[in-house]
Amino acid sequence: MNGNDIETMRRLPRTCRAADRVLWFDEVDSTNTVARRLLAGAWPPVDAAGPDVAGAEVAAACAGAAGAVDTGGADADDAPPIAVVVADSQTAGHGRLGRQWVSLPGESSMVSFATVLPQSLVTDPRVNGWLQMIAGLAAIDALTAALAETGAERCCASHGPKDDCALMLKWPNDVFLHGRKLGGILLESVMPPAADTPMAGLVIGIGLNLNLPADHLPTDQATSLQLHRAPLPDPLELRDRIAAGTVTALRSHMRAFAVDPTDYAVALRDETEALCWTLGRRVEARMTDGSVMWGVATALNPDASLTVRADDGVDYVVRTGDVGVL
Repeated sequence: MNGNDIETMRRLPRTCRAADRVLWFDEVDSTNTVARRLLAGAWPPVDAAGPDVAGAEVAAACAGAAGAVDTGGADADDAPPIAVVVADSQTAGHGRLGRQWVSLPGESSMVSFATVLPQSLVTDPRVNGWLQMIAGLAAIDALTAALAETGAERCCASHGPKDDCALMLKWPNDVFLHGRKLGGILLESVMPPAADTPMAGLVIGIGLNLNLPADHLPTDQATSLQLHRAPLPDPLELRDRIAAGTVTALRSHMRAFAVDPTDYAVALRDETEALCWTLGRRVEARMTDGSVMWGVATALNPDASLTVRADDGVDYVVRTGDVGVL
C-alpha cells in the first residue's frame, strides 16, 4: 500500500469498503476527466480521443486502478464494478452543456463514479435515459441515509416553511433542496475501441454543495446543505458517507436495471415521479437547436423523456436540452 492509498483509506474509509477502488487527489482539473481516463485505460491501447489529464500522479493512479474495472463480458445478474474518483479541489469541472464547476476544499463534494455496463444499456435510446435518473435517485438515497445516520434535522425556517424542505430531482440532472439547486449530475459514456466489445464504460459525476457559505453561492437559485440541515458532521466525513451510500445505491439500481431494463424502468418511473421537482410546474425549455419553449411539465415518459405542454396547447417531448423551473 503506497502513501496515497493510506491517505485515501484515512479520508474515505466507508467509500473504500463499498467500492472496488477509490482514487483520492488533493486537486485535479476534473474528477470526471480522471474517471474517463481510468476507463479508457482498461481497454488497451488507451483511446487517444479521450481528454488527457496532466500530472504523473494522476496518470500513475489511473494505470494502477484500471484493473479494478472489469471491462469484459459479465452476466446481467452480477453487480457492476464501481471505482470512485474523489478530489478535495477541482479547478476545471463542468456540468451538462459545459457549465463550469469550480470547488474549494471543505465546501463541496466532487465525486465521480466509473463503472461498466452492457453496451445496450448505455447506447439504446429506449432505455438509456434512465441511467441519468438512477444517478439522481442514488444521490438522494445516499444523502438521506447520511443525514439520518448523523442525526441531522431540518433547520431551514429562515429559508421558508420546513415542510417544503425536501430533497428532490429537477429533470434531468439536478438535485434540489427547498426549491433550489443543491448539486448537479453529469453522465459521460466511454466506448471501447473494439466495436464487438459487449460492455461500455459510464462515468457519473456528482457535485453537491455541502458547506458553501451563503454569500459564495453562484446564483440565487443555488443552495448548500448546511443552510437546511443541522448538525452536520465534518465535511470530509459527510462526503465519505454520501460517496459510500451512492456506491451502494448505484450498484443496486444498475444491477436490477441490467437484468430487465424495460420492467425496471417502470419502477424507476414511479420512484422518479414521486421526487420530481419539475412535474406540474411551469418551465422554460432551451433546446439544443437554440429554440426556447415555455409551458408546463406534464409527464415523465417511459424512455425518461419529459413532456411539456407549451403555451400554445401543444405537447412537446423533450429528450435533451436544459429545462428550468420558473
